[in-house]
Parts: sequence; structure tokens; C-alpha cells
Amino acid sequence: MLLAKYPRRSYTHAKTPIEKLTHLTELLNGPSIFVKRDDLLGLAGGGNKTRKLEFLIADAIHKGADTIVTCGALQSNHCRLTLAAAIKEGLKCQLVLEEGVATPYNPDANGNNLPFKLLGAESIKVVPYGSDIIADMHTLGEELVMAGRKPYLIPLGGSNELGSAGYVACAQEILQQTFETGLVIDDVVVASGSGGTQAGLIVGFNASSAPIKVHGINVSRPNEAQIPLITDLVQQTAGYLNLADFHFADRVHCYDSYVGEGYTIPTQGMIEAVQMVARTEGILLDSVYTGKVMAGLIDLIRKGAFKKEDNVLFIHTGGSPSLYANPTLFNEDFFAL
Repeated sequence: MLLAKYPRRSYTHAKTPIEKLTHLTELLNGPSIFVKRDDLLGLAGGGNKTRKLEFLIADAIHKGADTIVTCGALQSNHCRLTLAAAIKEGLKCQLVLEEGVATPYNPDANGNNLPFKLLGAESIKVVPYGSDIIADMHTLGEELVMAGRKPYLIPLGGSNELGSAGYVACAQEILQQTFETGLVIDDVVVASGSGGTQAGLIVGFNASSAPIKVHGINVSRPNEAQIPLITDLVQQTAGYLNLADFHFADRVHCYDSYVGEGYTIPTQGMIEAVQMVARTEGILLDSVYTGKVMAGLIDLIRKGAFKKEDNVLFIHTGGSPSLYANPTLFNEDFFAL
């Protein structure tokens, strides 16, 4: 597999570090826990979308686009980073945002709304909760074509076969880092949402014959919908990269017990996990993705899902700017040292 033959922009100029979470490991008395710090990736505030955008924006430039169009939730990390990448490349960017279950749009809100304003999104279209946000994005794209523009539409979360290639590259980066340090990773734990991060890692590890199990912690939907979504994206990504059929279907592992009442809706486990990691390791997680993923990892460790001698790598996909949109969420202590 030769990723160098695919167009790619570079927004991060070094490998993101792998760190051992020593205090958390001792506290949970389970496997050794490590973290891949993809919250330190380039662009405005970092996060996993940066790796996807390196391939997606390169494709947009190759196709002569002048405007990037994408969509997400009100506090979308993906929209923040897509906007930053567009600005860096001298492109315009328009966003379609979907309101939350009980969260109307507030243009003066903190969190990711502030970067939307600071970075200068050309337009922000807000649609009600439950809208067909994909259809709304395509309608906006059609309107731009009618106006003589050349839009390039990036899907929700940047999760198509092209965006997923960013995490095929990440799998290669992890394998190189572990080779250089002599670290053997047994399991990887990552958010499973729009799917590109998990799918890319599965393809990347298996294409390198690395026996690393990728555990996806669902953040938005039950397994009945999530497992087929990830499986399809794995196959699409492998096909795009001209890889042989590795029978990936039995390598898709998702856990849907940590979603709670739905996407973006807080859970007690998430609050405990965010507090625990902050107070033991000095690392900030977010309430939508990494907090729920860490809650899942903590619960799986407590239930004995991993052996004491295992090395488990948690992928920190970023998102901490959204913490500042919920200043009262952590008023109650669920974890204290």
C-alpha cells in the first residue's frame, strides 16, 4: 500500500506523540493505558478531522474548487477544522449546522461557535434538529453552482473513503512509532461516530498485517446501524486504496452501551471520565466524543475486558474547545482524588 501516490496536503509537521497514562493506569489497576495525542494535530485547535482533511482538501484543490461546503452539529469540531483548512488554502467555506435536541443556535455562544466567527465562515446556514442535513448541504452546493462557483462538498465528519485514508496513514504512523520504541499495542480504543477514523484504522492495521483490535465506542447510534456503517466504509476505503479483500467484516467491533440518550447528550459516565483524566493526567477530553469513549474504556477495564499485561492505546480525537460551550456541565463532582 503506497499512500504517497494519493494527493495530500500537510497540516501537521511531526508525528503526534504516544504517551503512557501512568496515573490512570495505576488508578484503574488494569492494562497499561497509552494515548495517541491527535488532539495536537495541526489547524485551529487540532483533532482527528485534520488527518482526513489532508486528503479531502487536496482532492478539492485538484478538482479546481473555490468553495468548501460541509455540515455538522452546532459545536462541530469538523466544521471548525474544515473552515481552518479552507482559509489556509485560500478557499471560501460555507457551513450547514444542525441544532441540537434542546439547543437552539446562538451565534454568540462560546466553544466552536467562536472560531466559526473568528475564522470568517462565508456563510452559516442553521437548520432545525432532525433535518436532512446532507440534503441541505447538497442544495447549498447546487445553489453555488448556479451562481457560477465551484463548490467541493465534504461529508459529515469527513468520513468517506478519501477522508478515511487519513487514518490508514495514522495506523502506519502508530506502527512506525511503536517499532521505534519497542512498544507492542494489543488494542486500540476510538470514537465511532461518522466512522472514518475507526474504518481507516481497521484498514491500516490489517493492510500491514498488524494484529491490533480496534474497539469503536459509539457516540451517536446503536450497533444495528453503526456496525453496517463501519463495515461499508471499511470496504469502500479498502477498495479506494486498491487493497485485496481482507474479510474485514469480522474485525468491526463497536460498543453502544455508552451513547446514553443520544448524540451530544451528556452521561454520568462521561462526566466522571472527563474529570478523572483531567485530574490524573492533566489532559482535557470533550463531552461529545472522547469523554464518552473514555467512559467506555474505563467501564470495559472495570469489567475485565482486557488482561493486566495488555497495552491499550486510546486515540484522543480532540474536541476540547466544545467544553467551553457547557460551563456548568461539570459543576458536580463525580470523581475526586
